[in-house]
Parts: sequence; structure tokens; C-alpha cells
Amino acid sequence: MSRAERLLQLIQVLRRHRYPVSGAALAAELGISLRTLYRDIASLQAQGACIEGETGIGYVLRPGFLLPPLMFSEEEIEALVLGSRWVAKQADTPLGEAARNVIAKIAAVLPPELRHELDTSALLVGPAEPAPAGEVDLAAIRRAIRSERKLEIRYRDLQDQESTRIVWPFALGFFERVRVVAAWCELRGAIRHFRTDRIVSLAVSATRYPHRRQALLQEWRQSEGIAPS
Repeated sequence: MSRAERLLQLIQVLRRHRYPVSGAALAAELGISLRTLYRDIASLQAQGACIEGETGIGYVLRPGFLLPPLMFSEEEIEALVLGSRWVAKQADTPLGEAARNVIAKIAAVLPPELRHELDTSALLVGPAEPAPAGEVDLAAIRRAIRSERKLEIRYRDLQDQESTRIVWPFALGFFERVRVVAAWCELRGAIRHFRTDRIVSLAVSATRYPHRRQALLQEWRQSEGIAPS
């Protein structure tokens, strides 16, 4: 591994940790000595990376540092291309357009040899029947999730019974055949799942719900037995 690759990998490892991580743990993950690690941290700090901490306590990378030029491995590029192609074909129109824009922005700053890998990726997304999303505006649901706003929905259940619900949306799942909103339902007093093709109408409330969506997502993962990603 070249020194440039090692510095980039160190930045990526630090980005995964929200709290200080010991030098020994960093050195072990990177497969380098503590002396090399301290030298690499000093080099990154000299380049403007806000790495706080000291020997015996641990290190944490504060937000806002980018390491130009943007570098990816061949497999990382393939993952980006494959993921963006899936989103472009399977998600709603605004999200698909955003996926194409992301790839265009990444391509604009990649070195020539990596740009070639991006342009010639042989990984394809096969044809599939589009999942029914119904008439509901998925972009509005995503905005409500980001801003932690309540949704008022009219929902038709599997018995075709309609009800009006106030829900706190915190996740939107894109499954092969359905799109599902995970939300806290005020009517049921619990987390419920709502298929978007069964939402008859929705309105985004100006009222924020009282819990953080990250806390609701964590509660949902625990109840479903899903490990954090």
C-alpha cells in the first residue's frame, strides 16, 4: 500500500468513528506500527485535517475535511456505479435523477485513470418490474423524514378499510415489489409499516414530531432484531 493510499484509508477509518479511537486500534486496523500511525496523523493535520486527540486518549476526526483529489479503489467505483444504476431504475424520478447527478459529480473530479474505470464499468442492473408506489409523492415522504415532520395520511389496509393516521416517518424501504414507510403511529401507539401503494393521500405537517428519527430508527432495529449498518 502506498503512503497516499494509507493516508486515505486512515481518513476513512476515522470517519467511521464518532468518538475517539485509540492509536493502537487504528494501527491494528491499518496494519502499521504506532510510530507510523503518529507520523501519518501529523501529516494529515499538516494538510488541514482537524484530527483531535493525543497519545493514550484517542483520536477523532472533526467534520468538514475532504482529501483532494477524490480517490476510490476499483471495487468502490464499481459499487458506486452499480448502486446508482439500481437507484436510477428502481427509485422514483427525483431520486433516480439525483443518483445520475452524483455519478456525474464524482466523474468530474476523478483522476483520468479512475474516470476510465467509472465510464467502462461492466456491472449492470437487470430488468425488473417496477414496484408499485401508488400515487403518493415519495419525495414528500423523504422530505418529511429528513425534517422530522409528522404526516397525516389516509391509509387503506389489506381489508380495504380506510383510516386516517398521524404518523412520524423515520425510514423509507425500497423493496423489490413494494415501497414501505416505517413510522410511529399515533393511533396505535407503536411503530407500524405502511405500503406506499396503499396510502390514499398524505399531507406533511408543519409540526415536528417529539423524538429524533435516529432514536426511532434504533428502536425499530432493536424490535426487528436488525444489527446497525
